Amino acid sequence: MRLYVPDEGWKRYADKLSDEDGKVEASGAKRLIESAFLNALNATNLLVLTGSGSSLAAQNAAERPQPVGMGDLWTAVKTQVGVVAFDEICAMFPNAPVNENIEKLLTLCKLFLELNQTSDGAEATAVSKFVKDAEEAILTKVDFVDAATTLDAHATVIQRIGRRGIRKPRARFFTTNYDLCFEEAARRHRFTIIDGFSHALDQTYDRGNFDFDIVRREQGKDAPDYIENVFHLYKLHGSVDWRRIDGEIYRSKGPKGDPILIYPRSSKYQESFEAPYLDMVGALQASLREPDTALIISGFGFNDDHLSRPILAAMEANMSMRLLICDPAFLPAGELELDEHVVDPELKTGNAYLKAFHRLAKGGDPRVHLLNGRFSDMAKALPDLVGETDRERHIARVRSLRDEAAP
Repeated sequence: MRLYVPDEGWKRYADKLSDEDGKVEASGAKRLIESAFLNALNATNLLVLTGSGSSLAAQNAAERPQPVGMGDLWTAVKTQVGVVAFDEICAMFPNAPVNENIEKLLTLCKLFLELNQTSDGAEATAVSKFVKDAEEAILTKVDFVDAATTLDAHATVIQRIGRRGIRKPRARFFTTNYDLCFEEAARRHRFTIIDGFSHALDQTYDRGNFDFDIVRREQGKDAPDYIENVFHLYKLHGSVDWRRIDGEIYRSKGPKGDPILIYPRSSKYQESFEAPYLDMVGALQASLREPDTALIISGFGFNDDHLSRPILAAMEANMSMRLLICDPAFLPAGELELDEHVVDPELKTGNAYLKAFHRLAKGGDPRVHLLNGRFSDMAKALPDLVGETDRERHIARVRSLRDEAAP
């Protein structure tokens, strides 16, 4: 991991030591990074935004389904529909630079269907079937999390962020991922998630549930205590375990009902104005306007304008806003001599938002901290404010007891 330091460049996390006697030749960015994270963790309002890059930190055994990137979805759709049928769909758009990008291909298919709504010809039928099969393949591919999935990075992040003072507003996690990484990590470590769903069967979605909290009411005490280890989770593009049945949104992975996902395509912006996505995006936009707010971003590529623009607007309008971005796109692998303690290359990314945030940092904006690293790197760098809570230690002891008693 490296931190961008204005007037210096991208500085390594660790100190540079002398080869001869092991003394420190140049200080690393560790203390600066810890200070930036501590300031964020102590903000009144703490937000975390993640995307597909965070899912790549999860690990399954080789024979199990694996976390996916956009390239994997292209391959999965081609396998689902068959190479011949897939190539025929691609050939329908010879002048469009698809470049093995499933989002671009599905966008073209949706546009074709919009322009041929009254057509019942063979082409329209084939495209409609392709879109349906592609969405099924994507839904299957992103459902890779189970009880055996290694989620160390996700567990570390929710533990270190979820443990902050219970008198502060609950931390809010926003993610564009469909998978269940955060939910499974929270289940294992007995963290409570407030995500808009009821706590009774059948679990149904209601935006009013976000206004609830979890308290402990003890006998003999007049006032309830807020319990620790609670955070909010907003799934901006839907989830693999959401289904719409007769107008209601249920938590279910069964065959009944329509999956609630915003699939990769350019119409994501328009679709985000439908329930429940509107509630999620609205919560993000409202949170960004609150005073003394810190936003930590990792694994999010800033390719969704409907999410990226409000963040940039918040940096322009909210003077008390603090932003930490951890992304490996700042220093592309293979293009730089990364053995050097400090490197100051020209920014190579083509993303307009990353360029804008880099300009702010380069101009000396103290609210912006840029780190070159992955989600798992950020998890390791996050400082631990309070260590394990009594409840977490109790859970660990009980789990150990059960493991020893198991046949």
